[in-house]
Amino acid sequence: MRNLLREHSTINKKRILLFLVILFSPLFLFASDGKVPSVGPIRVEFIIFAFILLGVALFHKQTFKVAVTGVTILILVKFIFDHQFNMFEHLFGKNGFGAQIMDKSLRQGEWGIILNLMGLLLGFAILAKIFEESGVPDNLPKYLPDDWKGPFLLLVFVCVISSFLDNIAAALIGGAIAIVVFKNRVHIGYIAAIVAASNAGGSGSVVGDTTTTMMWIDGVSPFNVLHGFVAALTALAFFAWFASHQQDKYQRIQKDATPNVKVDWGKLLIVALMLIGAIISNFLYDMPALGVWIAILIGATFRPIPWKEVPGAIKGTIFLLCLVFSASLMPVEDLPNASWVTAFILGFVSAVFDNIPLTKLCLEQGHFDWGMLAYSVGFGGSMIWFGSSAGVAITNKFPESRNVGKWVKYGWHVTVAYIIGFFTLYFIMGWEPADNKEHKIINCPVPGCPMGKKPAVFKATGSVSLNKLIKDTGTR
Repeated sequence: MRNLLREHSTINKKRILLFLVILFSPLFLFASDGKVPSVGPIRVEFIIFAFILLGVALFHKQTFKVAVTGVTILILVKFIFDHQFNMFEHLFGKNGFGAQIMDKSLRQGEWGIILNLMGLLLGFAILAKIFEESGVPDNLPKYLPDDWKGPFLLLVFVCVISSFLDNIAAALIGGAIAIVVFKNRVHIGYIAAIVAASNAGGSGSVVGDTTTTMMWIDGVSPFNVLHGFVAALTALAFFAWFASHQQDKYQRIQKDATPNVKVDWGKLLIVALMLIGAIISNFLYDMPALGVWIAILIGATFRPIPWKEVPGAIKGTIFLLCLVFSASLMPVEDLPNASWVTAFILGFVSAVFDNIPLTKLCLEQGHFDWGMLAYSVGFGGSMIWFGSSAGVAITNKFPESRNVGKWVKYGWHVTVAYIIGFFTLYFIMGWEPADNKEHKIINCPVPGCPMGKKPAVFKATGSVSLNKLIKDTGTR
């Protein structure tokens, strides 16, 4: 047995060494001439980032080492080859840090996103444990059906609460319930469905996901995001049906509630304080993690806090932060022209590329259908476990689901649901670009834009729908 383990360890070390050689190989293909090296039109940063994602997919038991090594190499490449790169400005921007602390509108750089993600992932790990110990999951079998409809309703519940909570919290609450009612036997396909349900819930709500909140801050009307629910709910109906049957065959939901388990209302109060704190601090300060940790400190005054959950969540948190920071180092100055095709493709891109910088680029480019884009970059991240923060958070509880092959194989219904939901939205509502702060749809310069080359020849009083705007301008 020892020889077998030693041989297995040697094989893993050889694989990791081979991966590191591949990761470093782009650097040896070029001589430094003061320019960032590239293969044809593809800069070396993209090649290294692709190898990082490939390493995460292949070495699912070594994802932490792959991500840390990858981001280290990327930073070295930026320092060596990109003479315009300034790490301090990339992290903190040009505005004074004190001014950024006091005024959220002056916030620049990546520090806010990184700090917020770290706080949420660690804070919500505590929240999930407190909720699990509150007694509510043990009593839920009283109210959930005993067959496949039980796990189906649980996915609907996750989707609903994610529409006004952060998707990380919704996924972890769903995971905490699943651990109890399925007796710690949760199918990987159902885990993928929990993540998809949490991302679906935030697709049409400006308070349900970081990306939609970014759109709101950038001047996108909440009503121009709302129709993302058309796609999200269609997708939910599809994947929830298949995932619920997967789970029901794998482990049927607990028939009866656990006897003699009382609800701890004090722990439920802490959960409520954390969720309310996240919403308030997100609205007032664009930093929901701040409200979460204030609530944790308040809760510590009347209930013990399960601090032991924090060490278990640290590696997953660092992993996600490495991927997010790696994505932020990519020189993606612009995207293809805004269109439904671009939005559709971005859904698949977001499965491997963090959706926060993607959304930032789309807002800078403008002229997108924001509801369609919110669904694409939000729900699209569910197709692979590390494609969204909710996926990374839940794999801390279910580490076996970090296998990309198994996630794609058993969570196939999530990918199909994304396609069905997207085209349902497109065929019902079409492509409806809308304003943000920097870009207006009047005289939209993008080819194929409904408002392209249509001058504003009338003044609208009050609000007016895009369809009416197009109709009125087309008849004058």
